[in-house]
Amino acid sequence: MKINIIYLLLLPMFFSCKNTKEAVSENAVNYRPAYHYSPEKNWVNDPNGLVYLDGEYHLFYQYNPFGDKWGHMSWGHAVSTDLQNWEELPVALPEIINDDGTKEGIFSGSAVVDSLNTSGFFEPGFKHGLVAIFTANITKGEEQLSQNQSIAYSSDKGRTWKYYDQNPVLDIGLKDFRDPNVMWWPSEQKWIMTVVKPLEYIAQFYESKDLKNWTLMSEFGKMGDTTKIWECPALVKVPVEKSEEGKWVLIISSGYKTEGFVGMQYFVGDFDGHSFTPQKATGVLSLDHGKDFYAAIPFNGLPNEHKKPLIIGWINNWTYAGDIPLQGSRGTFSMARQLSLTEVEGSYVLVQTPVVSDAILQENLNLTAADFSNNKVLEMPTNSYGLNLAIDLKNLDSFKISLLKNENEECLLSYHKESEQLTFDRTKSGKVDFQADFPSIEQMTVTPNNGKLTLSIFVDNSVIEIYGDGGKKVMTELVFPTKSSGKILFSK
Repeated sequence: MKINIIYLLLLPMFFSCKNTKEAVSENAVNYRPAYHYSPEKNWVNDPNGLVYLDGEYHLFYQYNPFGDKWGHMSWGHAVSTDLQNWEELPVALPEIINDDGTKEGIFSGSAVVDSLNTSGFFEPGFKHGLVAIFTANITKGEEQLSQNQSIAYSSDKGRTWKYYDQNPVLDIGLKDFRDPNVMWWPSEQKWIMTVVKPLEYIAQFYESKDLKNWTLMSEFGKMGDTTKIWECPALVKVPVEKSEEGKWVLIISSGYKTEGFVGMQYFVGDFDGHSFTPQKATGVLSLDHGKDFYAAIPFNGLPNEHKKPLIIGWINNWTYAGDIPLQGSRGTFSMARQLSLTEVEGSYVLVQTPVVSDAILQENLNLTAADFSNNKVLEMPTNSYGLNLAIDLKNLDSFKISLLKNENEECLLSYHKESEQLTFDRTKSGKVDFQADFPSIEQMTVTPNNGKLTLSIFVDNSVIEIYGDGGKKVMTELVFPTKSSGKILFSK
């Protein structure tokens, strides 16, 4: 018998969830993003179970209900009607304590709308049944015993859940086997699960008619970046720009170009409902060139008006995730990003476009060499805003943009036209000494178009997202300035 003791312990927190700001440190409140979602308190990491149902976008996520460090992994829950304003709800799937002394941490996974009741969990004709598919991480004391794939279901739009009484639904006897991402394949009326064997750098594809019984179809892996374990896979069909076709993209969370850090990569190819065949690629295709974008997955169940898939990622990096100066509330999520593909030198690459709120203070600027020569300054009332820049590179071999600038403190963005290298330097960005590897400099190649460089920069207290060349290149970075407002300085 499985006893959800933790759920009972959480009840007092549920009823007081509207009054939790006082439990969060002053630093966490200062650094809390204004337009990136963060729970009121405690630890978060991977987004889970992104799904749309009946006018609501659901964001589930890895959550520790009891503290601001990793542990007691459960699924937190928030909903939004516009991808901008999020309402935090009670914990959806709490950690399970079994009567044999083992615990089941509710690790990452996905959620689907079982509108055809293939699972048999719902009343006939009920169209709003949600099924969550997640990894159960089995431990006893300090020892990890195994990982398997289990399910839970909800008949009230995700507000309450019941664990399937015959879990697990997929167990291959490994300690590391996780992060199921499930989608519907209509032509064969079946579900397809993408899941990884992390230590082997392998993604597996399973099929099921009822979400309970799974059969292995094929495997893919041992390509691209294998410097870190593979996690959080997702297979999604992405439209090709200026075309009626689409290609399949396999997203994998893995390593990063800097040793010791995690990042995300992707493969573009074809999927026939059974196996994935990648396009030929030179090098690793990085989803994000910053250090703080990880575990992104797409939404299931999007309505037809969404022509492009949507993803949300975790903004943090495991190298310093537990050390960032946000005692009381650690972790946040990216803006939702639309995905499309475009062809570059004979291969397809992802284009990411942020879903931008009208409430964000934005400046739209056309800049020339004179603006940088004259040290143009923008005074910003807060550290939360957006910049949309079109920079004419005529007579401009290089330039600098200082964000969040206060005296000697700045986040320095620089560009060199000849090398096409965009550099982000956070070594003097504020609080950087909490972990030795946090102060860093990152680069990505951004190509001008007809002599102009386009950048969209979103600054949100402790988060910076940079989109270059229309979203072909993206960089996400955490920063911790010591002042509540800062200038923007354009210089050479």
